[in-house]
Order: sequence, then structure tokens, then C-alpha cells
Amino acid sequence: MNWIEKLKKRWNVKSGWQVMIILLVFACTGFTVMYTKRWMVKWLGIEATWAVWCFNIFVILPLYQIILLIYGWVFGQYLFFLQFEKKMFQRIGSLFSQKKS
Repeated sequence: MNWIEKLKKRWNVKSGWQVMIILLVFACTGFTVMYTKRWMVKWLGIEATWAVWCFNIFVILPLYQIILLIYGWVFGQYLFFLQFEKKMFQRIGSLFSQKKS
């Protein structure tokens, strides 16, 4: 089984083209956020390492999610990325939930 078939199964999508489009959306989102972050950090004059980390968590992380949905919509994969983000936030939320014995 090749890597495209593995991703089709993991993401529950129908075609190899859909896998390629999803990977393209991730790539476009990553590049957009990378360049936006670089510009914003320079424009705001953030230099301290701790300030950059805070900026990444509180500004860049939500921005990434929004841009991911926008690119998903542009490339016709909005529902896939909406479900992808729901799963991700459920996993993050489960880290902070109390475990019952």
C-alpha cells in the first residue's frame, strides 16, 4: 500500500486527487502563515523569545485555523477541513478534561 492509499484510508477520502488537494491546502496554509507571521513579528517589533512564543500561541495558532478553512473552501475541501479541525480541538480539549476513575 503506497502513501497516498494510506492517507485516503486515514482521512476517509475517495480519490488520490482529493489527497493531493488536501496536501496542497496544508502547504498553502503553512506558507501563508509563515510569511504573515514573519511580517507581523517584524511590524510589531517583537524580539524577546517569550513574546514570540506567546504571539505564536495566541495569534498565529488561531490565524492558522482560519486560513486553513479559507484555503479549504477555495479548493473545495471545506467540509473535510471543518471536520479535521473539530477532531483536533476535541483532542486538545480532552487533554484538559478531568479523567474520571
